[in-house]
Formats: sequence, C-alpha cells, structure tokens
Amino acid sequence: MKVNTNKWNRIRYTVYAPIYDLIGSYFAASRKASVNSLRIESGEKVLIIGAGTGLDLEFFPPNCEITLTDITASMLERARKRNLKLKRNIIIHVMDGQNLDFPDGSFDKIVLHLILAVIPDPAACIREAERVLKKGGKVSVFDKFLGKNKKASLLRRFFNLFTSLLFSDISRDFESIHSKSNLRLVSDVPADFSGHFRRILLVKN
Repeated sequence: MKVNTNKWNRIRYTVYAPIYDLIGSYFAASRKASVNSLRIESGEKVLIIGAGTGLDLEFFPPNCEITLTDITASMLERARKRNLKLKRNIIIHVMDGQNLDFPDGSFDKIVLHLILAVIPDPAACIREAERVLKKGGKVSVFDKFLGKNKKASLLRRFFNLFTSLLFSDISRDFESIHSKSNLRLVSDVPADFSGHFRRILLVKN
C-alpha cells in the first residue's frame, strides 16, 4: 500500500500546522538565500508550490505578486494570517503541485522549498513547475536529497520507512527528479545539516 498520497499529506500537515513553524523556521537562512538567488524584480509574478504556513513570505520584496499553493488548507490559512503583518501582494490557492491549474508560462519565478521530498510524485511537480514558468524564468529549490551520485544506504532506507510516513522522504535523488524536466541547472550548493540539504537554482531555456 502506498503511504505517501495527497490524502495522507492533507491529514498529517493539518495535524502539524499549529507547530509547523517551530521546525520550519530553523531553515530561515537557507530560505532567504534561496529566494535571493532568484533576483526577483518589481512587478514579477512568483509562484510558491507547497507554500505551507508562508515562512518564505518575509524574504520577498513587497513589489511582486506572490501566488501560494498548497494541498493543505489549514497551512495556507496560517500563511494568510502571517501576511496580515507582512502585507505582501499574495494570491492563495488550495492546489495539487502535481497538477497545477494555471496556464503555460504564467510565472516569472518559482519557489520549491521542502516540497520535492514530500510530494508523492516529485517528477510531476517539477514538470508542472517548468510548464507554468515563462521562458528564461528561474526555479529555486531547497530540500533534502541524497548527495550527488550517491545511493541510499541500507540504514537510510530503513529510517525512511518512518520518516516518509511521518514527515518526508529522506532517500530522494535530485538528479533523477531533475532529469524528468528540461530545466537547466545553474547552481547547486550544500546547505543545512552538512549538505544533506541543498540549494539549487534552475532556469527555463
């Protein structure tokens, strides 16, 4: 039986919503660096897939349009409340990141923070990000992945049985996910937990 499904993600992240910021805010520095790498300009349209409680919002300039999507309504409600103070220009949609309800080429920049290791089909997610991105647009990725050209150890695969049920997959290979798209790799740098997390920048040619 497949555990990682949209239905299960809605359930577990609805439960986690009240305490999510306690963990998610730990990565503030990497979130900020990832958003900054996009070099968002005035008037640009930015999409956050898997926006959660909106922890990325404070790092965005106030003069862009930010669309937040997430599969969990309660997480997005917290993002809406967070923005009452931040006053960013936001649009919120409860939406599946594997099947985005936007026309092709709708956005200038896209943020994928801590979603590719959670979403059931990360290849579908990155293909959808590519589809709705304008030509020349950029995607910033921040997440936990295996090291380049590395395989998950037996111990890691064992622990993944529990982490994938409770939180997220710790055995995903970014290179395999990336290969399902035509996005060009611009940069890939190690981030938190001694490089178990990575900050990656992609561009659509």
